[in-house]
Parts: sequence; C-alpha cells; structure tokens
Amino acid sequence: MKTRRRARRVTLETLYEYDIANHDPDEVLELRLEASPMERAGVDFAAKLVHGVIEYQTHMDRLIARFAPEWPLDQMAVIDRNVLRIAMYEFLVTDETPVKVAINEAVELAKVYGSDSAPRFINGVLGTLADHLDELKREVQREASLGVVA
Repeated sequence: MKTRRRARRVTLETLYEYDIANHDPDEVLELRLEASPMERAGVDFAAKLVHGVIEYQTHMDRLIARFAPEWPLDQMAVIDRNVLRIAMYEFLVTDETPVKVAINEAVELAKVYGSDSAPRFINGVLGTLADHLDELKREVQREASLGVVA
C-alpha cells in the first residue's frame, strides 16, 4: 500500500478515537504508528493531516452542515464525518493533493471503514464541495485569518 494511503488510514483511526473518546490526538497517533510503522514521509503526512483537520474542524463542519443538511453532524457516522474532514482539509486548506485524488482516497477509505452507502455519500458531498472549490477555499482561509471558530 502506498505511503500516503497508509497515512490517511492512520489519520482516520486517530481522528475517530479523538472524536469518540476525546483522547489526546498526538498520543493516539503515536500508538497507531507503533502498530503500523511507516516511513518518515508517511509519519509526517499523517501528523500534518491530524493536526490540520483538528485546527480547521469548525470551518469544515460548518461546510458539511451547509452542503449535507439532511445529515446533521451529530447524527452522521463518525467515520463518514472524519473521512469528509480529511479530504476537505487536503483540497480546501493545503494544495498538496489534487481534488480528484483527495476525493478518490476518501471514497477508498469509506469503502474500507464505512457502511455500504458511505462511499456514495462521501463522493456526493465532496463532489458538491469541489464544484464550489475556489469560493470555499477563500471562505475557509478568510475565516481562519479572522480567527473565526464558531
């Protein structure tokens, strides 16, 4: 398995535990990496994703609520919301991952960790977000620069 794909899996597992149990994400990530060692580039990428998703979570959750109103965040599967957050961080905040790659990787995560309907749901929400990419990037960056968190 490719390094970044493995890093995304470790990131998802870390964020899941953080979301469910509110455990320290650095400690969880460290334990996950001990259980699933990978090269330095993967470790760095996973750490960047974990910290980035947590830092921008409020912004991304607001967008999820707006673009998937039929699925309130507190009723959405924990896996689904974290898969969405990872992909959104990758294509709305950083420019390291092309949008199509981020969406494809999110769908693959949903196939492994989510319900039978999760891949379609993830693809639909992320596809809709991608249709508004430039506008949403500006919005997230503007909110982050203003320190908007709620």
